[in-house]
Amino acid sequence: MSGAAFIEARGLSKSFPAPDGAHHVLRHVALEVQRGEFVAILGAMGSGKSTLLSILAGLTAADAGTVTIDGEPVRGIRNDASFVFQGYSLLPWFTALENVRLAIGSAFPELPREAQRERARRALEKVGLANAMARRPGQLSGGMRQRVAIARALATEPKVLFLDEPFGALDALTRDTLQQELARLCAEGDPLVTTIMITNSVDEAILLADRIVPVIPGPPATLGPAVPVALSRPRTVNQLAHDDQAIHIRGQIVTALTEALRATRARAGRTVQTPGVATSAMGMTPATVAAAEEPR
Repeated sequence: MSGAAFIEARGLSKSFPAPDGAHHVLRHVALEVQRGEFVAILGAMGSGKSTLLSILAGLTAADAGTVTIDGEPVRGIRNDASFVFQGYSLLPWFTALENVRLAIGSAFPELPREAQRERARRALEKVGLANAMARRPGQLSGGMRQRVAIARALATEPKVLFLDEPFGALDALTRDTLQQELARLCAEGDPLVTTIMITNSVDEAILLADRIVPVIPGPPATLGPAVPVALSRPRTVNQLAHDDQAIHIRGQIVTALTEALRATRARAGRTVQTPGVATSAMGMTPATVAAAEEPR
């Protein structure tokens, strides 16, 4: 990667207090993300990827290391960044429209109230909620609430979008639909939004990302070599299930995680197990990936 990365992290380390001493979560982590790139950070639950995202977003301070966005050091939350979490984080006493408008008002306080509302309406229409703007979160399904959260994040026209397993709590059908909508909305942005998403799903990463960065479990965790996803868009789950290049990428990722974990466990004298990532919606494992890649 070039030295002109839009997001650049160097030497990040983080630990938390524990009864038996400090619990080291991350050590010497480095990452570069180019402007307009969609990067998925892939790892098992509890591997430290949420901590890394929080540091990149300015929500958590690192013990050591630096993060810059567009050449500026990250010191707290940036006004030009938006977030979508697994929890919807909507204000229950406001309608969907007002939840989105409040975010727009915070980002663009100079806009008249009606202009804020119009922008909020357009954002909700883009995620298919034209008929649900007057409903409060308690009147919406989980998928609809996450649509509001995505609309709220993108309506502020962010330079950077941070996604913390945004579809993890949704059923498979709703998740697939929202993944496709998110990919479309990010691609349509002008300028393109630089996106970092954490996930434990290999297929979700392949579906959405330009590049996948595996988390090598610790403790402390580090990042493995990035895997580019040079697949044409738009992508669909069905297409990726039968695409030879997608199957090869999936195999690369699972192999990289398994080999890195084997080396880590060997140094610690522990038994090696397959990393606990969701390798595929179709139940792919390292063995089935290898079988799928055998010449036929």
